[in-house]
Amino acid sequence: MRQPLVIYSAIFIVFIGMFFSCEQKETPPPNIIFIMSDDHTTQGIGAYGSRLAGLNPTPTIDRLAKEGMLFESVFCTNSICTPSRASIMTGQYGQVNGVVDLSGKLKPENQYLALEMNKLGYQTAMVGKWHLKYAPESFDYYNVLSGQGDYFNPTLYAKEGGEEKEIKFAEGLIRAVSATKYEGHSSDVITDISLDWLKNKRDKTQPFFLMHHFKAPHDFFEFAPRYEDYLEEVDIPEPSSLWDNENNGSIATRGINDGLLDTIGSSIGHRNIIRNMGMHMKIDPEIPDPEYKRLAYQEYLKRYLRCVKGVDDNVKRLFEYLEEEGLMDNTIIVYTGDQGFMLGEHDYIDKRWMYEESMRMPFLVRYPEKVKAGSRTDAIINNTDFAPTLIELAGGQTPNYMQGSSFKTILETGQEPADWQQETYYRYWMHMAHKHNNPAHFGIRTKDYKLIFYYGLDFMERNTNAQAWAHNPASMSYFQTPAAWEFYDLKNDPHEMDNRYGDEEYDSIIKDLKGRLKALRAKVKEDDTQYPEIARVVQENWN
Repeated sequence: MRQPLVIYSAIFIVFIGMFFSCEQKETPPPNIIFIMSDDHTTQGIGAYGSRLAGLNPTPTIDRLAKEGMLFESVFCTNSICTPSRASIMTGQYGQVNGVVDLSGKLKPENQYLALEMNKLGYQTAMVGKWHLKYAPESFDYYNVLSGQGDYFNPTLYAKEGGEEKEIKFAEGLIRAVSATKYEGHSSDVITDISLDWLKNKRDKTQPFFLMHHFKAPHDFFEFAPRYEDYLEEVDIPEPSSLWDNENNGSIATRGINDGLLDTIGSSIGHRNIIRNMGMHMKIDPEIPDPEYKRLAYQEYLKRYLRCVKGVDDNVKRLFEYLEEEGLMDNTIIVYTGDQGFMLGEHDYIDKRWMYEESMRMPFLVRYPEKVKAGSRTDAIINNTDFAPTLIELAGGQTPNYMQGSSFKTILETGQEPADWQQETYYRYWMHMAHKHNNPAHFGIRTKDYKLIFYYGLDFMERNTNAQAWAHNPASMSYFQTPAAWEFYDLKNDPHEMDNRYGDEEYDSIIKDLKGRLKALRAKVKEDDTQYPEIARVVQENWN
């Protein structure tokens, strides 16, 4: 009679031991893949529901919205490649991290995101477009494009392997690197390298943090040949502001009596005589608008979306690997672009502007354990917040030197905390640069309103010889443009077609925004005390 009791007792003890063993076993930390494309704007992602969504440009990326969270109000602090990437890596604004324009550099000791992930036990890797001059030495592994890189048969450099080659990364910065020339389209090559690292080079006993950065769909939009027929017979929908910009802008963007319309802001059609998309698309310049503009727009959008298609298909390859290896659900997957991009809105191309299409960043996150499928948030986020969030998702704490804030709680609950930020700051430091000719400006964006101040001066000292400019009108960085304010009521005017600055109806709102903007500039340390000419223009035009 006692034998069964002994057996049952032994089984019970074994069961209890197994139970407590399971209870004490720690959940492994999540892997993280941060996927970023260059100039991939929200209009070019189906899940954001733009005029292009019906073309179904991004079925794989849209999966992140269906199975995770889509962020509706994520903004860059400066819509240009190098400064945006520096803010992502440092959690800091430009005047603090020292990277305010395309000449900016980020030394290894300031590549904070990788350094913090290393401290947390992550194996770190950076693959693709880096664009921060110094090598990403803070990562355990890297294989990156030198500068902007080529679309076809690109050369990438790594910590080891390849052939030693001297490359000029910036004025006064020439380095010998281990370079390898690869065959194929950059989107395919970059994905091949990431998959090779995931499969063969990483330490599989550690969680991984991989930054996978596509060059596409950056300017000149060179797509892989297999996409040549994609959208060929499709008429791409046009934004209405391509044809009628209504009351968008000010004397800062149009000139007094519209005298700078042919100079400021590179265009789709003939409007801008210095740089327009028809030139890039090699449309016969003898064709007048509107036909020239229509042809340029259609070719522009088709090339752009073919590059996007290549990105989406390569993201699918990453997903397939994660699923085959059983890693999909324990990997936090982030998809974003380094800024937005103008796809003909307001008859503009490129980025740089504080207008929505340029300033807004796509941001989607999938992590089934913590993030509810199909969730959305309109909480205001900017790219200084990315590093703190990734660090906290990895189990760390936001370092005091970072200016951004973690939105981990928003990801996990879907709720915006009561004390969450209600505005974001933007600053385009460059002035009339690269023939795009955008005036320097800064501003504040809340959920309901946007206030922009164009101060129209470069922060760098330039040659102010008017005769020199007459010989080279495309180099206008020392050409002062009119100072002006713009104000948009985003609830009633989401496409920013009606500048209401100076309208008595909004006087109290604008006054409040100016106070908040002044406080925000002080908080993020962008008060221009070291730039007396800019400070003077700001002071003289504040009221």
